[in-house]
Amino acid sequence: MKDERVWGVIRTGDACRYYTFFKEIFETMGDFQNEYNWLITDIEGYPANDTRYESFYEEHSYLWLSGKELSDNVYKHDYQWNWAVLSGFEKSVELDEILKEPLPYADGYTGFWKPDLSIQHPLAKVEMVAWDSGATLLFAKEYSLYSGFMDNISGVVDLSEYNSDGYDEKRYYRWLEKNNH
Repeated sequence: MKDERVWGVIRTGDACRYYTFFKEIFETMGDFQNEYNWLITDIEGYPANDTRYESFYEEHSYLWLSGKELSDNVYKHDYQWNWAVLSGFEKSVELDEILKEPLPYADGYTGFWKPDLSIQHPLAKVEMVAWDSGATLLFAKEYSLYSGFMDNISGVVDLSEYNSDGYDEKRYYRWLEKNNH
């Protein structure tokens, strides 16, 4: 399997008034999540009135949902995810194949904070991370998805730049104010 370039963005701080709610991202990005099946791991925070999440997660330590199932849940409940990794896979990839690899995790994963970005699961095409209720990280192997994040979601910064030594957070917040984000 050849190495693929990964692009990523971070949405955090005052620029992101919704922090780790995914409904706005799904709406803004034209419901891209429906194109994938989703492995959801390291979950903390799910809809209080949907016991399926709690029981299924406790039984398997992951959730496996179609894009439609994920959409239905997020649009119905619109809740804040505290911690979670949502790994998106092409619909042709089987769960048995996915489970041969270690499960992605959010809390303590240092790979999020390096300039050279990667998606934790080698078979995933996209990854969304709720990081401690205070940031949403979005990774993609398709440049068009990354550029959609950059162009359409308010308050995002290129994650490679954010992780670089030259990142200027004050300049970023001045840009946000100037551009009404």
